[in-house]
Amino acid sequence: MTKSAQKIDKSISLDDLAIEWFKDPKFVKAYNDLDEEFSLLGEIMRVRAKTGLTQAEIAERMQTTQAAVARLEGGKTLPSTRTLQRFAKATGHRLKITFEPEPAG
Repeated sequence: MTKSAQKIDKSISLDDLAIEWFKDPKFVKAYNDLDEEFSLLGEIMRVRAKTGLTQAEIAERMQTTQAAVARLEGGKTLPSTRTLQRFAKATGHRLKITFEPEPAG
């Protein structure tokens, strides 16, 4: 086995990588900046799972396409408030938006 192959075979655990990444203030800031997006995405997926509806069923209720619902769940773009309202109605929920103070720091 060549030295370069030996280097490739050495592995590092995800936990060890995370420890290293979180030492970098730029990484920590970028990670924290995504918190709201991940929270929203998680809530959208939780609601759909709770209702037991398929993407196609939600799309029909929202009067859109299954692909649009998949994009909503994919989290690559931030949905508008109108889209979130339509999603909420399609799943038998109401949209509630709150503002919270920034943590002291």
